[in-house]
Amino acid sequence: MKLYELSPAPGSKQKPKRIGRGHGSGWGKTAGKGHKGQKARSGGGVRPGFEGGQMPLQRRIPKRGFNNIFAKKTISVNLAELNRFNEGTTVDAELLIKTGIIKKEHDRIKILSNGNLTKKLNVKANAFSESARQKIENAGGKAEVI
Repeated sequence: MKLYELSPAPGSKQKPKRIGRGHGSGWGKTAGKGHKGQKARSGGGVRPGFEGGQMPLQRRIPKRGFNNIFAKKTISVNLAELNRFNEGTTVDAELLIKTGIIKKEHDRIKILSNGNLTKKLNVKANAFSESARQKIENAGGKAEVI
């Protein structure tokens, strides 16, 4: 089969309906838009969510809470995920992003104690849970707050 021999499946392509081309087409005169009114006009119609002047749904429903634009985004990393690094490695935000443990840089990184650490690592993060700090130090590593 060659590229020029390709054709669409029979019946999958239809010609567009040509409206507004006279009485004989069956779609002449008002071209399917009815008589006058907002939707018959050029560029006419209403925006999405418009309910004819009635209070729209998105304004009738009460607001809940608020979004603090100054909030610091903290991402947590479990100790078990740090076992993939070699002995004596310095683990920081750049290394976590490079290895895919976290997707992008956040304001803060907190190390949690879920799982066990079997290697001696120098971990640099913004915060540690108390048990995570103990597990890192018990494995011979160092937990450094930056």
